[in-house]
Amino acid sequence: MGWFRAVSGTDDAADPRFRVASVLDAGDGKAAGAAVVLTPYHLLTCAHVVNDALGKELFDDGRPDGATLRVQTHGPAGARLHEALPVHWIPPRRLDGRDGPPGRGELEWAGDLAVLRVGAELPCPAAPPEFRAMREGQSVRAWHGSALSGSYADVRVKTCDSRVGYLDGALSGMAIGPAYSGGPLWSEAEGAVVGLVAACMLPPVDQGYDSRHVTRRSWGIPWQRIETELRAAGAGALLDRPVCDDDPAQAVLADLLANVLPTPFSRADSARAVAERCGLGHPTDGSAPSPEEFARILVTEERALAALTEALRSRDPGAVSALIAAGKLSAVPRLLSPREHDQLLALLTGLPAELTDLLPEAVRAALPLVAELPCDAGFPELLGRLEQLSGDSRSGPGELRVPGLLRAVEYVAVLCPATERAGLRLWADRVATRLGIPAPSLRERRADADEWALGRRRRTRPPRLLVHLVKAGADTFHLRLWSDDGMGPNRAPTETGRRYSAAETAGAVLRLLERLCRSAPEGVRPVVEVLLDRDCLELPVDEWEFADPDGLIPGVLGAEYAVVVHCPELLRRNERFLTDWRHRWEHLESSGPLRITGTSTGVREAYGKLLDRREAARVSVEVSARARMEIIQLCLAMGVPVVLWDRVPAHEISHAVQQVADAPARALPEQVRSYRAKTLHRPADHPGRPVLAWADPDRALPELQLSEPTELL
Repeated sequence: MGWFRAVSGTDDAADPRFRVASVLDAGDGKAAGAAVVLTPYHLLTCAHVVNDALGKELFDDGRPDGATLRVQTHGPAGARLHEALPVHWIPPRRLDGRDGPPGRGELEWAGDLAVLRVGAELPCPAAPPEFRAMREGQSVRAWHGSALSGSYADVRVKTCDSRVGYLDGALSGMAIGPAYSGGPLWSEAEGAVVGLVAACMLPPVDQGYDSRHVTRRSWGIPWQRIETELRAAGAGALLDRPVCDDDPAQAVLADLLANVLPTPFSRADSARAVAERCGLGHPTDGSAPSPEEFARILVTEERALAALTEALRSRDPGAVSALIAAGKLSAVPRLLSPREHDQLLALLTGLPAELTDLLPEAVRAALPLVAELPCDAGFPELLGRLEQLSGDSRSGPGELRVPGLLRAVEYVAVLCPATERAGLRLWADRVATRLGIPAPSLRERRADADEWALGRRRRTRPPRLLVHLVKAGADTFHLRLWSDDGMGPNRAPTETGRRYSAAETAGAVLRLLERLCRSAPEGVRPVVEVLLDRDCLELPVDEWEFADPDGLIPGVLGAEYAVVVHCPELLRRNERFLTDWRHRWEHLESSGPLRITGTSTGVREAYGKLLDRREAARVSVEVSARARMEIIQLCLAMGVPVVLWDRVPAHEISHAVQQVADAPARALPEQVRSYRAKTLHRPADHPGRPVLAWADPDRALPELQLSEPTELL
């Protein structure tokens, strides 16, 4: 991978130790030395290692034609044995250029290289390594020819003159010794092989050295000399790695990078950012990839281009747009950077199961023209498909198209509670900013999602019957009715000017409910929403009965149907709280219930609590009978959409409120209905008379005339 490389570990298939092969002694089968994988069919080692394995003198310069060697490669699954033939032979020779092999006792020599070919492709767990020049100061690692994990020796390049590199080891750990020759010298900092081990030094004392003065010193053949000698011997084709440069975006990206990041310093800075974001290794010596190598990683690592634009956005937004445009010429780059992808997965997997079940519906609604989306698959597969969608084509001249993934995320967000919705929208804002998408474009898609969610709620919420009651006498009322199947209120005929008794009102309501039940989804009963003025909030509408024609069914309104009350007069009395009404409703499922209790609690205390809890969407009131109605009206006037109380508690602590107050918010109407049913068959155990005020800002109200309704509207 060059400057960019996979991060390896001791147990990983890319562990550099697994590029070490063992050259086995023909006699005892033990490791005579090591070799390094050069290509999938070739190994590189020292010529003297081959001689040793064949039982010859180390510096024998005779070409071993026809000789077969046994070699062993290594990987996580174990070792595998192969037969190999020498195909390129560069025997050891004198450094001074004289003919013949090095003399006995010589400390340095040239040549000493051999390339071995195996009969079948090596089953290496990792690709052949990169090779780079040896330099002074490099920390390198060598392995014994056995390639055992504990056989490594760590040394530092002390001197290097491009012919010989001297290596010194610390006085701890393993030292380079016999059977290390021919093995690679691996630089972790550069992720590359920088040479081969050639010999360990034990100089004779008669040459002016004292053996005590040389401790753990060895020398290796620098890669720059190896490359020169192999090319001179006709093995250059083995060193020329094929470059995958047929991606149409690569050349364009290379030219852009040369202009956007013209200096090695700027390229190194951005390349490190890409490597770290994508989990790749990189050199730590301050070097930089060439524009061509940088471009290659952008069309081979699917999230590298997004990672680069993420790093560049704050410094050069113009360059980001050009890079993204060029990346569209390739099929490889993905829309999201690694960090954006991980954040989105975390946001989606953190949603409760009932919301994740709605994900396919939201995606199909957001992208109705896209066929064959894997909506039934897991999040990673679905996101992968969505990332490939270019956009929704609704953009102004010269504007970038909003990606299909961002549109889908907006549709998912509107189904979520306020906290999760905010997280998804902030994520979408950040991605859109990186991509250079204008904020109005994303807001338009967000508005589309809001409109879809509103229509969906209208379709999926239970139908309701709106009952507007205005007192006309002690026990009579003016009545108007509307049915709402999710598409808005429709006026039902009632007699203008007539006064209805409680029983007559219940009869009219139940007759209309029968029609609504016939059109409602299976298992869904309509909700009765009673519209009252502020002085009638405790009107016992839920207890009203009508006489069944054959007398078989009692017909108690609040036991058969969920009955809630609504007071538009109070809600619109103080318009400064209308925005609070919407804000609180958005927190209906995420905010906990607020309880207003205590015999001494008054309006001022309740007012303070409501201001302190601006997100509280549901309030239960358990106070003295004297203060109860004032506090209830205060809650409704300050925009609390859901208020629960008991109109006839035996004392301040209400059995009914205690029984239902902890139910999930949207389950409260049904929980209250169930309690009312229990008052009929277990009255001693259920003495309460719960009242639930419910004001949904997403459901339209008809135009109300709060005086006597003498005209049809």
